[in-house]
Amino acid sequence: MERGASGAECIVREGTEFSTVVRMGNVETLKEASGRAAGLRVFFGKRAASTYSSDLSAAAVEQMVGSAIELAKITSEDPDAGLPAPEQLGRIPADLHLYYDDVHSLPTAERIALARRAEAAARSADERITNSEGGSFDCASGTKVLANSLGFVGENRRSYCSVAATPVAQQDGSMQRDYWWSSALSLAKLESPEQVGRIAAERTVRKLGARKIKTQKVPVVFDPQTARALLDLLADAVNGDAIYRHASYLAGKLGQPVAGQNITIIDDGTIAGGFGSAPFDGEGVPTRRTVVIERGELKSYLLNTYTARKLGLATTGNASRGLTGNPGIGTGNFYLRPGDKTPQQIIAGIKEGLYVTDFLGMGVNLVTGDFSRGASGMWISGGELAYPVEEITVGGNMRDMFSNVAEIGNDLEFRTSVSSPTLRIEGMTVAGQ
Repeated sequence: MERGASGAECIVREGTEFSTVVRMGNVETLKEASGRAAGLRVFFGKRAASTYSSDLSAAAVEQMVGSAIELAKITSEDPDAGLPAPEQLGRIPADLHLYYDDVHSLPTAERIALARRAEAAARSADERITNSEGGSFDCASGTKVLANSLGFVGENRRSYCSVAATPVAQQDGSMQRDYWWSSALSLAKLESPEQVGRIAAERTVRKLGARKIKTQKVPVVFDPQTARALLDLLADAVNGDAIYRHASYLAGKLGQPVAGQNITIIDDGTIAGGFGSAPFDGEGVPTRRTVVIERGELKSYLLNTYTARKLGLATTGNASRGLTGNPGIGTGNFYLRPGDKTPQQIIAGIKEGLYVTDFLGMGVNLVTGDFSRGASGMWISGGELAYPVEEITVGGNMRDMFSNVAEIGNDLEFRTSVSSPTLRIEGMTVAGQ
């Protein structure tokens, strides 16, 4: 600011990361890293530039500041560039319980043991499991401090850990693989490695003997993992960057019905212990609870300061950012409000249909909403899961899909920052042979 900048913003991060994969009982990979770095964004009126450095010595910081100022002076002007308004800045005063020391303090040998236990549980669960792509354990902890020239200073400390297993099963010359995992902010909230391994084995074995099916239009039930992938796409479709660029089928649809009346989708960055929670966003704006779709009507996009200005709206506190570049847009805890039926009750009401447990590849056009992805799962016959199916494609249009949700499960569970219960969607095309 002393060198003439009209605004400035700095972010400093430090933390540690750990990852290990144990395969067939032996440690295959082990990675551990720690680091500290800073990023700087400066403004000269409507011109902006950013730089970063992992060297925080006085000389390196001086060079980082000088480079940012030189770049800002020669970049093109953008009428919507700039920091948030001072009155928009702040942080949630409540403790969101995002950091637990048990993650950081766990010895390396015990971390490896968690991965080994998950794989061992999967391998011993069924005699048809003959191989493994490994058991894994990952964890991270770190601190972020954000400060800007408007007087905002905020600190956010968080931890994370996960355990997973990916067994391989064989029967009659065919092989199948699947996985399961548990993630949490604290070791105390992590599912046991034995439970993770057992579920991974069950998911893998049930794929054995998979068949192909004929192309047809049937009800499709998406398990929480594949339903979450659909919700991920919807989060992309309400992203302010896609909206102002007209790269989303939901551009210009505020206040209009875009889904069935049973659909309510919420983004909430204020949930204590949430994977997507934070006291403030990537620009120093307090996170909040935003109703994105209410009873089928599009109520809000997800916005940072820049996209809000582009659209003539207000930021929703969804700015996300790395050390360099302009802020992007991320979700808080983005979820579909659950219904009251169990997955078993939903499946029981279907004479013939498909239960999707896995997606393969990509095939989504957000501009038109057209959706087509390879999938595998279980065929439903007489209200029961009858046999596994593979080499199929599930297709439709996202507007139609979310308008034709016939039933919503009661099994909402936050395993990531985006979560969905089981969904039954009517009249989708399942392409087979």
